[in-house]
Amino acid sequence: MLYLPFDPLYLYLVLPALIFSMWAQYKVKSNFKKYSKQRTVKGITGAEAARDVLRRAGVSNIRIERINGNLTDHFDPRANVIRLSENVYDTPSVAAVGVAAHEAGHAVQYASHYSPIKIRAAIIPVTNIGSKLSVPLILAGMFFEMTGLIDLGIILFGLVVVFQLLTLPVEFNASRRAIKILGETGLLTREELPCSKKVLSAAALTYVGALAVSLAQLLRLITISRRRR
Repeated sequence: MLYLPFDPLYLYLVLPALIFSMWAQYKVKSNFKKYSKQRTVKGITGAEAARDVLRRAGVSNIRIERINGNLTDHFDPRANVIRLSENVYDTPSVAAVGVAAHEAGHAVQYASHYSPIKIRAAIIPVTNIGSKLSVPLILAGMFFEMTGLIDLGIILFGLVVVFQLLTLPVEFNASRRAIKILGETGLLTREELPCSKKVLSAAALTYVGALAVSLAQLLRLITISRRRR
């Protein structure tokens, strides 16, 4: 979150986006908790579901590991590892299977050279720099009244927004791949599939919320910069 002196733009732009983001976080946690209690008919665990998705997609060089935490599941393309949290890896629930299949979907994206995920991976170094330097540059520019520093900070912050924008198709596509394979293979029944989809849809909303907050902050920064001129 970017903190600047209070102004009305925060109320009109940032606060609504922030409230939506918080609601999305609540939604994914509540849906995951709800459907973690629903055991799959076939008794398949998250780790088993991920392996089956990879196998059916013809991807064989990916390891699956257990990690600590809650909803810390992710795919690491540098190490070719899918890391699943404890309540996903060993759990035979509708929620666990959906989350694990989603992470396997990311591995399939890399294996199939899915363009958005490749582009996103390529700009990660630049966005890391932007996320670290944008706020200090903007604050320094305001303190020393140097518009050049403010503009540079805004540009770097804008790169972070671009990264978040590219994240949306990547996440939605991974979920679509997961739901399709889970349905085609019968890993989940027709009754279970919509429940798993609810978990993944809620998770996708968190990325929409993060983008909304960043976009609101970017518009606020641009407006403040123009006023100072």
